[in-house]
Amino acid sequence: MNPQVISVEPKAEHKVLLTFDNQEVRIFDMSSYIDRSSFFKQLEDEEYFKTVRVSLGSVQWKNGQDLSPHTLYSKSKLLSSLSGSA
Repeated sequence: MNPQVISVEPKAEHKVLLTFDNQEVRIFDMSSYIDRSSFFKQLEDEEYFKTVRVSLGSVQWKNGQDLSPHTLYSKSKLLSSLSGSA
């Protein structure tokens, strides 16, 4: 089972800083999703992008754009581990 998102912080260049319940802090780049899918096109707007929130162990924007916890975890880059094991 994949770790669940417990906090999210929008960053520049369509990235989100994610903290997972396994204490890992990871960065996920939404750019390629925005570029290839009309479903995510609204995320190009910086102010709208900032509306991201944690939802059911994942992240979601106001109009329903979301990704699975598996995608967020497996395609993100590890920055640190709050438990000190990374």
